[in-house]
Amino acid sequence: MEKVSLLKVVNEHLLNWLLEENQPSVQFYTLTELLDRDATDLEVKESISSIPKRGWAHDILSLQKPAGFWESRGSLYRPKYTATNWRALVLSDLGLTAKNPKIRKMVNLFFKDWLSLPSMRNIFNDEVCVVGNTARMLTRFGFEDDHRVRKLFDRLIEDQKEDGGWHCFESHTGTLDGWEGLSAFAALPKSKRTRRIQSSIERGAEFYLESKLFLEDGKKYKPWFRFHYPNHYYYDILVGLDVITRLNYASDKRLRPALEILNEKRQADGSWLLDTVHPDLGANANYNLRRKVKRFALEEPGKRSKWITLTALRVLKRVETES
Repeated sequence: MEKVSLLKVVNEHLLNWLLEENQPSVQFYTLTELLDRDATDLEVKESISSIPKRGWAHDILSLQKPAGFWESRGSLYRPKYTATNWRALVLSDLGLTAKNPKIRKMVNLFFKDWLSLPSMRNIFNDEVCVVGNTARMLTRFGFEDDHRVRKLFDRLIEDQKEDGGWHCFESHTGTLDGWEGLSAFAALPKSKRTRRIQSSIERGAEFYLESKLFLEDGKKYKPWFRFHYPNHYYYDILVGLDVITRLNYASDKRLRPALEILNEKRQADGSWLLDTVHPDLGANANYNLRRKVKRFALEEPGKRSKWITLTALRVLKRVETES
């Protein structure tokens, strides 16, 4: 595969689009992760301070109830995909931390409802996808050193299958769909990764790399070739590329087939589309939704997406940097 230079896909028009002030989360990550600006840069300071004031994060926070939840205080998880759990995952992606009082109020609900005794027993008995999502979200909010969050990481290590993967349901083997464990580890700064975590990362990365990020039992599952956001607990190739390259495997040659697919999906102007919104279940899906869900999206499906484009370019930047 021909090496794809970031300079070839980021023209001035595309860069200006990502740097628009209407979505400060995208602007912030473009400045810091694509253009390598540091925290002292005035534009970086302005963009991060603007995240709760306008754009997607502001819109989500404006719907938060005074007690810190969305939808219902009776459940942080339901209804999918608009209850507190799902909003929190998106806000953690958008760059907010517990420095924001609304985030602190929301996080306190998770610690009270999910991570206090005896409540913590419930999440330990829950699906590993919930454990991984919660660990990743709380780490991004700044609670990676909290002993309750560390217990979530311990659970991820213990639940890893012999083949290096994870599975949200009862199984002796992993599945590409069980990506939340690796994603939680990727959110941890390197200095916070213990030897056990690093060993788990190595085994997990090998599981994904051996499958080229999209082959399961030698088959290709069509929804994995469509790009989505929010991802909730669903997988696609862009999710895999983002997680694996965050974990410093961007130079591994086994990523080439997935990178070729990423390049093929790039539009003429250098952007990528939001293909569809979850739930996106194709033939051979190994589960069904038992309840009706409330779809939630930041952008319009079928149109070019700032978030998908930003994610794709982050991947390519890591590949270029490590090559």
